Amino acid sequence: MGKFNIAIDGPSGVGKSTIANLLAQHYHMTHLDTGAMYRCVAYYFKNNQIDLNDSESVQNALDSIQIAFDQDRVYLNQEDVTNSIRLNEISMAASKISKLEAVRKKLVFLQQEIAKNKGYILDGRDICTVVLPDAEVKIYMDASSKARAQRRYDEYVQKGIDADYETIFQDIVARDYQDMHRKNSPLRIAEDAVVVDTSDLTIEEVLNKIEDIIEDIV
Repeated sequence: MGKFNIAIDGPSGVGKSTIANLLAQHYHMTHLDTGAMYRCVAYYFKNNQIDLNDSESVQNALDSIQIAFDQDRVYLNQEDVTNSIRLNEISMAASKISKLEAVRKKLVFLQQEIAKNKGYILDGRDICTVVLPDAEVKIYMDASSKARAQRRYDEYVQKGIDADYETIFQDIVARDYQDMHRKNSPLRIAEDAVVVDTSDLTIEEVLNKIEDIIEDIV
């Protein structure tokens, strides 16, 4: 089995990052968390009150941003933002800023450059369709809005974060709509992607299913 890339798409809260991390361990690959990259930009824009309608400010901000990964930690300009970028308000802000062409252009370029050497797993909204259309393995992970809201609620409770199920559910529905209807690179299923519905599956079952798909392809 030579070096190959895995592209994973799917809506918010479906468990893409968790599965990508586990696959990376299993196949000794590197997981490039593209969602975390957009969250970093959203976090920076929010903290620095960048006007999204001012293209010069947006471009200057993008030029000031450095994103680095070290195992499961995410660094923005050398600050560990791993937990800060996972808050709900940053999720919604990330969906908003990902509509901006300048933001997408910068991050897609970075992702493509990194993945050129193969051996990478990328997950996001447009990995199969835009970022890595030539990836050897393409997966679209899906799950019902209710299942995703329950998982996120449980995750927040476990981490001691104040959470309200109904708010999380409504945010997920709104995020799906935003992601599927944005002008630049909307969330859609690539023609050659394999769809995996995770609504009623455990993490282990999802992992086994995707590993079987990978073994069949490569």
